[in-house]
Amino acid sequence: MARYALQRMIAAIPTLLLVIVLAFLLVHAAPGGPFDEERVLPAAVADNIAAYYHLDESLPRQFARYLGGLLKGDLGPSYRYRDRTVSELIGSHFPVSVKLGALAMLLGAASGLGLGTVAAIRRNTIIDRTVMGFAMTGISIPVFVVAPILILLFAVQLRWLPAGWSGSGGERLILPAIALALPQVAYIARLTRASMIDVLSSAFIRTARAQGLGTFAIVRHHAIRPAMLPVVSYLGPALAAVLTGSVVVEDIFGIPGLGRLFVQSALNRDYTLVLGIVIFYAALIVVLNLLVDILYRVIDPRVRYR
Repeated sequence: MARYALQRMIAAIPTLLLVIVLAFLLVHAAPGGPFDEERVLPAAVADNIAAYYHLDESLPRQFARYLGGLLKGDLGPSYRYRDRTVSELIGSHFPVSVKLGALAMLLGAASGLGLGTVAAIRRNTIIDRTVMGFAMTGISIPVFVVAPILILLFAVQLRWLPAGWSGSGGERLILPAIALALPQVAYIARLTRASMIDVLSSAFIRTARAQGLGTFAIVRHHAIRPAMLPVVSYLGPALAAVLTGSVVVEDIFGIPGLGRLFVQSALNRDYTLVLGIVIFYAALIVVLNLLVDILYRVIDPRVRYR
């Protein structure tokens, strides 16, 4: 297991390097600069700032300098938040996204697995059609439509929950977590249904039925673990996307998470902060996909690593 994990981490290095190169080139290809403002700076001041941040150097030299800092674990200074480093900014905003994303993913996974299993058991019935109809609705309606509807219904009309990030209670996480979870519920329910139907038609399930086991016992003891394999594959990148924060949801609810920070850094042309968040996100995907592969062995003992 340790050897397999090490091989996967080594194999991920070229992917991360490609992400770094592309992100660096795209950020520097964007029009404008990090210190372009409405008020034009004097030429001497602009030259001093460019020299201080090494922006007056050639692009290959800037990339080599940035890559050297990365190898030391330094993501560089922020151009906009000049008293803080990129690592400090990510460290302060990421926990907010983790709290929101973990709640949304827990809600999405639990609901999706339950609904998908029920739909598979009641295949081609009104329950199955209702669940799949709900799943298609969840996939089709974008989050930027769902979130305002939730605010209008539960915050404005019913006044049960806060509409934004104001306050200090845990209830302020409920609406954004639901908005983030609904697409995950839909995807996981569809994956679970398809996988569960395939597993329930397997020979070992027919043998279990012949031995007199009921549907609930078969699903609980024999079908649920192999049916979860496609879902676990999906959860890796989905969890990374949710944990790093939904840009739309965090903007709508005013949540100071990593997604909103990414939008602000892009608008501010904060090169190093944009690059830092992209690299952090790519590394998180690699780690979570590795954890998913390890979970395969836990869920299905027949899986072997070479």
